[in-house]
Amino acid sequence: MSDGARRWRPSARLRPLVSGIWCWSSPAGPTGTHQGVSSAHLTVVLCLDGTVDLLAAPDPRRGPGRFTASAAGLHTAPALLASGAPQSGMQLEMTWRGARTLLGLPAGELAGDVVDLALLLPGLDTLLDRLRAEPGWAGRCALLDAALCRVADARDGPGEPAPEVVHAWELLVRSGGTARVADVAGEVGWSPRHLGERLRRETGLGTKAAARVIRFERACTLLRRPLAPPLAELAATCGYSDQQHLAREFRELAGTTALSWRAERVAPAAPIRPRPARAASAPSSS
Repeated sequence: MSDGARRWRPSARLRPLVSGIWCWSSPAGPTGTHQGVSSAHLTVVLCLDGTVDLLAAPDPRRGPGRFTASAAGLHTAPALLASGAPQSGMQLEMTWRGARTLLGLPAGELAGDVVDLALLLPGLDTLLDRLRAEPGWAGRCALLDAALCRVADARDGPGEPAPEVVHAWELLVRSGGTARVADVAGEVGWSPRHLGERLRRETGLGTKAAARVIRFERACTLLRRPLAPPLAELAATCGYSDQQHLAREFRELAGTTALSWRAERVAPAAPIRPRPARAASAPSSS
């Protein structure tokens, strides 16, 4: 995420499907690369200027690509993206349940891959044109929020996920990714193996991998704060055995060090607030 990134809190209707919407604008800079790190959310990007230039997908069996808008599934290895060209756009933190409702398929079908969003989201070209025509981020976010709510209301999706899978994920999130696999499986009434298979089919990650990225996402969230704790304290807070364990996870899940990752992602600007509604005109007296 580049300098000046700002976050919009979605409406109550959209929030179970999209945890946040980020908006950013990056000027031209030196040609280089950027790591797309592992996360407990799918990453959906809509470019208003520029493109997403994927050099290497998290799954090495997937090829590179260039997209005006893209959807990336959950993964346990970084994606490699080109950087340096001017770009602006909006990025959705989509939940795995949001993939079913908004994209029309289980998140497991996108695991480790980055695909063209136009294949999954109806009316994308028209939506992008409307977003580009809107003059400010608040208006764009409100427009996108409303459009996604309409998709959610109209989508004839693949049905609801198994309640055991939902409960297992909630247990992992509640623990910050530190819950034991056997304990989670026992809580939902499945064997660890069956739970892992069903969770992987639905989300793209088995139970242990899901816990891993949930814990890592929490560490990244804390590290990005202006008053981030020292790395040793961060490791202890998030349930890592020590600072070296945290360092290994950054190398494997982000392809960089914790401090380098933080330096690339400065603290976000103030969140985007909805525009105040216009007061109704008073009736004229005659």
